[in-house]
Amino acid sequence: MRIDLHIHSTASDGTLLPSEILALAQDLDIAAISITDHDTLEGSKNALSCGIPPSVKFLTGVEISADPPDDFPLSGSLHILGYAFDVDHPELNQTLTLLRDSRQNRNPRILELLSDLGVDITFDELRNLAEERHLGRPHIARIMVQKGVVPSIDAAFDQYLGHGKPAYVDRFRFGCEDTIRIILDAGGIPVLAHPVLLNIQQFDIFENLITVLTGMGLRGIEVYYPEHTQDLMAYYSRIARRHDLLITGGTDFHGDLKPEIKMGSGTGDLYIPYELYEKLISSLS
Repeated sequence: MRIDLHIHSTASDGTLLPSEILALAQDLDIAAISITDHDTLEGSKNALSCGIPPSVKFLTGVEISADPPDDFPLSGSLHILGYAFDVDHPELNQTLTLLRDSRQNRNPRILELLSDLGVDITFDELRNLAEERHLGRPHIARIMVQKGVVPSIDAAFDQYLGHGKPAYVDRFRFGCEDTIRIILDAGGIPVLAHPVLLNIQQFDIFENLITVLTGMGLRGIEVYYPEHTQDLMAYYSRIARRHDLLITGGTDFHGDLKPEIKMGSGTGDLYIPYELYEKLISSLS
């Protein structure tokens, strides 16, 4: 029995509706999932409203971009996953509204910078692609691929949209401590997402970061992830055990946005055991 606790829907930058994700989880015999859209609860809310199939366990989820602690300057944000919270918690919803507004407000500036670089994308093109979704850089990247500006979405970020690149625009984020506290206050479990993407090369610096985040209330580490090698997963597991943290895992599934990543199996060889879901649920009692 496998699980997948890191999935994105059309509520943020995925390409499948929450209902389609639930149906696919059934078809793939995935025993437990969580829809963890960026800075929004709409994916989880929509899944709950359309009904969870009896064969699939479901955790409410979200992925929040946060500023790293002051002593750990990173290139970009640090992502915190939240699980099993109250989707109607007022402060959590208010916080996510602020973050979404900040994300949306930078889109026109990104289009301006791209225009200065000779890449013309109108806001109408962006809105038509995303329909009712929360617009963001991945949608801009998809249009750049469609127009032949870049060969792939990854190339769009590497050349134009990523941190430090010519069309990058920063946005407002809460700090890690506030982000973790808000998830905890909503009754949820805060987990560090995909630590490999922090690009911290020194193990002692990473463990110091975990020590600081644990002091803020962090409850887990996403150990199982498509870009984590076996050695890294073993290392992150040791760190989690040493700091009495939960171990979670997910594919970061986005549908057609990242077609090489399949729900439940990543690039084909990722297996996230059901017992991790059971331990996560047990920690709530």
